[in-house]
Amino acid sequence: MFCPFCVAQETKVIDSRLVAEGHQVRRRRECTQCHERFTTFEVAELVMPRVVKRDGSREPFNEDKLRAGLQRALEKRPVDTEKVEHCISKLKSTLRATGEREISSEFLGNLIMDALKDLDKVAYVRFASVYRSFEDIREFGEEIARLGD
Repeated sequence: MFCPFCVAQETKVIDSRLVAEGHQVRRRRECTQCHERFTTFEVAELVMPRVVKRDGSREPFNEDKLRAGLQRALEKRPVDTEKVEHCISKLKSTLRATGEREISSEFLGNLIMDALKDLDKVAYVRFASVYRSFEDIREFGEEIARLGD
């Protein structure tokens, strides 16, 4: 690791500890030349599958897009931020566990709806109404009836 102060190549680790619920390692380092201290964070880089959209185009999985969609569905709902982050983490783990290089956007949408069903029923109906493109009030009613079952 290069020292960010003097660009020396030799640094030593003074302290290491787990952070972010064990998903990161925080390392306190010291430069052997200038003796300045700095902190680094280490994260495992895991490959996520690509998403195949309905029109056949492919795009990389985008966690920010997932988070934005969930937040839009959960807007003004009493759901704790930690629960949302845990939900995102579980969704990503599920996607990685498929072992597939590509997944359909339909598969991803259904995973998100299942997660929202457990998180908040109103958010689930909001997301489903956009995702499934409900045309009229009857489709809303049918979905709410299925949710009640």
